[in-house]
Amino acid sequence: MGSTDDLTTYLLEVIHSHLLVTCALLLATAAAVLRHVRDSREVDGLHRRHVLVTGCDSGFGNLLARRLDAKGFHVVAACLTRRGAAALSAAASRRLKTLVMDVTDSASIRAALEFVSREVGERGLWGLVNNAGRSVPIGPTEWMKLEDFTQVLDVNLIGVIEVTLQFLPLLKKAQGRVVNVASILGRLSLPGGGYCLSKWGVEAFSDGLRRDMRHFGIKVSIIEPGFFKTDVTRLDLIEADLKRLWTRLPQDVKDSYGKTYLDDYVEAQAFSMGVLCSPDLSKTLLPTCFFQYPSIKDISKRQLN
Repeated sequence: MGSTDDLTTYLLEVIHSHLLVTCALLLATAAAVLRHVRDSREVDGLHRRHVLVTGCDSGFGNLLARRLDAKGFHVVAACLTRRGAAALSAAASRRLKTLVMDVTDSASIRAALEFVSREVGERGLWGLVNNAGRSVPIGPTEWMKLEDFTQVLDVNLIGVIEVTLQFLPLLKKAQGRVVNVASILGRLSLPGGGYCLSKWGVEAFSDGLRRDMRHFGIKVSIIEPGFFKTDVTRLDLIEADLKRLWTRLPQDVKDSYGKTYLDDYVEAQAFSMGVLCSPDLSKTLLPTCFFQYPSIKDISKRQLN
């Protein structure tokens, strides 16, 4: 009798566990289907939408500006240099407009705002991509001075904040979206200097902005690129600046590191960057943030290399 009861109990447990597994699989399948449907819904009326992208001289910004232009958006591409602006204009359609803007200069940002306001009119600005950034000075923390930190923070964080604040009224008109380019180094801090600090700050700023702007229908996304071959990761620029930092160190500080430290640091950095950095900038999700409708909930898109 006991063995029959045990067998019955065992069979019920097996059936029960299989039901749980089946339900879990069905829920996972339903979630995957819903996500696919959501992400496959592309934005319409692209020819009526204006997007401002900063840092378009090269790299992610340049690629995104050209891709959005090819899709039919009205792109305003902000470059740091006239040379960069001219090169981008030559590579894009007549619909794309360029301007020169320094994100560390309030007057330059205001001038850009006036230009964009004339372009968008009452439609407002549908997209803002805060992409402009720099990496150097970057290196051992003890080699830095305060101004080395602020040079990077002024571009990568304060610049992002000021540009966003200036353009929020236009974004509210269009119930647009903000895309802030952070970094995988916004999650973990590897080298010293202002770069990692700035990207952690961009993530915090974006999260607060996301909640504050939800009421106005503005979506906020972040991108966390991994390691890619752009001007931000150019080894010649990084190594030249490391040598500058080393040269100005007091002799007693140099002695504490040893004679071979700089060479070893540069060699290890070159090896790791050579292994990690991808030349394929299209791996980032930047265009997806514009071509597809976001879900009902506010979302943050992240892409690693």
